[in-house]
Amino acid sequence: MNQSFTPTLRQLRAFMAVYQLRKLSAAATQLFVTQSAVSVLIRQMEEGLGVRLFDRTTRSLQPTEAAREAVAVAERILRDVDALGAGFRDLTQLRRGRVCLAVTPTLGEILLPGVIRRFVALHPEIRVVVDDCAPDQFVPRILGEHVEFGIGTPERAGADVDTQPLLRDHLSLVCAPDHPLARARSVRWADLAGHPVITVRPGYGIRPMIDATAAKAGVTLEVVNEVAFLSTALWMTASGLGASIMPAAYAAAARQPGLVIKPLAAPRVSRDVAVVTKRGRSLSPACERFIAVMRAELGRSRGVERV
Repeated sequence: MNQSFTPTLRQLRAFMAVYQLRKLSAAATQLFVTQSAVSVLIRQMEEGLGVRLFDRTTRSLQPTEAAREAVAVAERILRDVDALGAGFRDLTQLRRGRVCLAVTPTLGEILLPGVIRRFVALHPEIRVVVDDCAPDQFVPRILGEHVEFGIGTPERAGADVDTQPLLRDHLSLVCAPDHPLARARSVRWADLAGHPVITVRPGYGIRPMIDATAAKAGVTLEVVNEVAFLSTALWMTASGLGASIMPAAYAAAARQPGLVIKPLAAPRVSRDVAVVTKRGRSLSPACERFIAVMRAELGRSRGVERV
């Protein structure tokens, strides 16, 4: 016996076919190979194992005791290999799998409802798991591999993550129809001076961008309320507490009746929302498909600018 010999899958399949059918010709037909190929595979196994597996008669092949002892192991190996292959096929053909992604609550509310409805309708066997995390936890969730990818704007994107631009958003002013700036053709940052505004808390999400832009425009914002959620800013604006500064896509998606959305200019501030992945890690077929569906759905949506 060759101590380093390990049967190949082709040899095991030939062995099982001959064991079950007792004839080289029938085994060859089942395996879609020639009879001589089956004979060679069986002979290779016998030489490698140092034992005869079949006794040849004029009419059939009869398994030896060694073959009868080996058949259970061979069956188990081939069953496991076939199960592995079927599992891979299910994953690649999207018959099963999981999509696990990170997104901040605000972006999730804007982007995902329609996308998830469409994806689940197309691929009901795929489970979608959404990690709605705070902005400062967005990149750590990706780097820690708690999720496969994220949808957002990493504040400190660096060498550890890759980004694929998904859409472009810009900051806007949301106000009541009777607000002094509601009828202006264009609202500049400098025009905000003296007007009460509502925005997110310092250091949270888009607030650093707002503060930096206001400083660049030479205006001191009169912030009367700082919130954790843009939905709070919207109802405060609707209640007359002041205009809100927020991404235009969120304001448009919220569809708050009676409010006016005015793009802020001089300067116009845009941010790219991206698909964010850990550098060097590939995505599963289910995740790749989810991203493709998301791009297609966003392409049909209003209020977002694709990049």
